[in-house]
Amino acid sequence: MVRAIFETIDDMPLDNTFINKSNVDSQVKSILYNNVVSPKDERAWLMKAITLIDLTTLSGDDTSSNVRRLCRKAAYPIPIDIMNPSDNLHTAAVCVYPTKVPDVCTALKAMKLEKNIQVAAVATGFPSGLYPLATRLEEIRMTVGYGATEIDVVIDRSLVLTGEWETLFNEIQQMKKACGSAHLKVILGVGELGTYYNVYKASMIAMMAGADFIKTSTGKEAVNATLPIGLVMCRAIRRYYQMTGHKVGLKPAGGIKTVQDTLNWLVLLYTELGPDWLTPALFRIGASSLLDVIINHLKSTNQISCS
Repeated sequence: MVRAIFETIDDMPLDNTFINKSNVDSQVKSILYNNVVSPKDERAWLMKAITLIDLTTLSGDDTSSNVRRLCRKAAYPIPIDIMNPSDNLHTAAVCVYPTKVPDVCTALKAMKLEKNIQVAAVATGFPSGLYPLATRLEEIRMTVGYGATEIDVVIDRSLVLTGEWETLFNEIQQMKKACGSAHLKVILGVGELGTYYNVYKASMIAMMAGADFIKTSTGKEAVNATLPIGLVMCRAIRRYYQMTGHKVGLKPAGGIKTVQDTLNWLVLLYTELGPDWLTPALFRIGASSLLDVIINHLKSTNQISCS
């Protein structure tokens, strides 16, 4: 399906949507209540989750050595002493700051996994986005030049809060162009957007401007990925797909810390968008510690055993 191209935000109606917060919250509760993952299916869902993780380190003290260790963990997420023969999998991507992209590329190439695991990097004045557009675009180009295959850009949230939608649209369009062949993942910073309607409209504008993924958060906000926000973004993705025939991915990030959190997000995505979205091409979980939580849970429940 050829992707629709939008020259301006006037090409798609955006102002005929009304979102009732109480209804959204109650619908999330209903979805989870009616779609409980059974104990016998839990392991399969969690193994799927591992393949959807963007294994992330965004610390000020990141070094080449700890980035290389993270890459090995992404390549071999299940310890060999507890691996089943069928557990030949890896995470979807490794996500780092721009200057650490060469370390990721080198590590993945050494393991011959450069075509299997994506190299993601944050850019555009992460996490605030409050930098001149010219420097944000140059940061994207430099990061792609370092070898990143996916760029997680952060929008200037003040443009949403002040209703400068056309400017937001134009900025994301330019970010998409600066990405070249790299995928564009647009971080909305949902915890700072004020309303569910702002989240919905920002989601639609990001997709219209060329986003390959829309992402909830930087992980640095006080409020990050929540399931009601996820439902709003899923509905935006579904509406955009119905109108254009183009599938855009979703990446929740920040605050997904438990096995139950993980299962809840998988259930939400499956029920709202269907099984086609439960692939690394259309769904990612941004996390730094979640992989260890999943592995420890599977160990404790004897769902991974020695082969």
